[in-house]
This record gives sequence, C-alpha cells and structure tokens, in this order.
Amino acid sequence: MTEKPEATPPLPQPKPGKKIAIDIPKDVRAVYANLAFISHTPAEMVMDFAQVLPRMPRGSILARVIMSPMHAKMLHTALGQNIANFERQFGKINMPRSIADQFFRSPQPDPDNDKDE
Repeated sequence: MTEKPEATPPLPQPKPGKKIAIDIPKDVRAVYANLAFISHTPAEMVMDFAQVLPRMPRGSILARVIMSPMHAKMLHTALGQNIANFERQFGKINMPRSIADQFFRSPQPDPDNDKDE
C-alpha cells in the first residue's frame, strides 16, 4: 500500500479590511525618472529607473527596485487602475508617435521666432 503525500495547509489569508501601517522615513528621497530598464530572472523582476536630460550625452540610474514576478504583476494592475483613474479625472494621456524622438531629439527652432525684428 502506498502512502499519500500529506496536503500542505493553505497559507493564511489577510482579513478583509485589515490595515497595515507603513512608515515613511524622514530622510526618504524622491527621484524623478523618465526612463526605465526592466529585466528579469525566473525569480525576480529588476527595474532600474533613470533620468536622461535633453541634449545630455549620458543619463544616470537613480533607483533600482527588485520584486517578485507576482508583486510586479500586482504593480502592473495597480498602475493600470491608477492611469485609468487619472484619465477619468484629467483627460486622456497622449503618447508621442515615437517616444525616442519625443525625449531625445534636439529642440526644433520656432519658425515664427526666426524673423528679424
């Protein structure tokens, strides 16, 4: 007679409506990023957030966030919901035809300002 493997007990689920307190350190630093590099392994998603300024030949990685694939998917869902809420409140976010052209091209001269006065 073969023995059946014991069933793993289910993981405890958080109680609905239970709140978790999150502390924000006084020295936490906010950074502005206009570029992200995303890579992954089977166990984690790695997101490097960078800032590239117009007409500058180099940018800088300002923050790295590593999370599990499950947490990354939850972030993806939360971002989608927040973007939808933002667009309901403020209107559609228009995307440039080419993101690279939008962020990395040199400013074009305004033909109206090229007139001799």
